[in-house]
Parts: sequence; C-alpha cells; structure tokens
Amino acid sequence: MLSDPQSITLNSVAKSLPSISRDGRTSIYSSDDGLTKLTVAHAPNGKAKTRSVIRLDTIDTVANPLVTGVNLELDTQVYLVIVRPNVGLSLASIKDKAKGLITLMTASSDAVLTKVLGGES
Repeated sequence: MLSDPQSITLNSVAKSLPSISRDGRTSIYSSDDGLTKLTVAHAPNGKAKTRSVIRLDTIDTVANPLVTGVNLELDTQVYLVIVRPNVGLSLASIKDKAKGLITLMTASSDAVLTKVLGGES
C-alpha cells in the first residue's frame, strides 16, 4: 500500500490526502474538505492482464459567468490507466512506457498536454 497520507500539489498548494478507505486492491485518499480525492485501484482485466488506475477527482468553486454573486461547483476527473500483461514484461519495462507518456505530455512546459486540452489530436 502507498504511504498515508498522500500529498498532491494543485495550483501551487500542497494538499494532504489521508486515507479514507483501503482494501487489498483499492485505496482512497481525501482532503479534509472532501474537495480533492485520489483513488488508486488494481483489477483483473481479462484472464492475463491487470488494470491499474490512478484517479484524481476535484471540485472547484468558481464564479458563475451568467449570474452575478452566484458560485458554481465544478468537478474534474483526471485518470492514468495502465493495462498490462501479468507475465512476460518486467515492471521496469511497463514503468518506462508510463514514464515515456508522462514525459511526452509534460515536456517543453507541458506543450502536448496543453494542446490536447485545447482539443488537438
């Protein structure tokens, strides 16, 4: 299991996420206010693969652009999903692929990530 609590930095602010639920395959961590939640889960994916998910759920309160003085709560989910064979590839090989994708997205001041979020494919 991952260490408890987990910490994530969002908008340049570190948030502590203590564990709120743990079993053998899933751990859920949440901020005290419940606005930030991290889920790490592993599940079989067919007979010979495992699906690992790292999921971040957030709720942000923002001003309603249509109604003055009214706020909106907007939720966002961000996932990293890795489906991997249970045998045949080393963890180092699978980790290298995940790191390669993360590096692609975050290189050059997050250029590819910014373009994808802007709708490019």
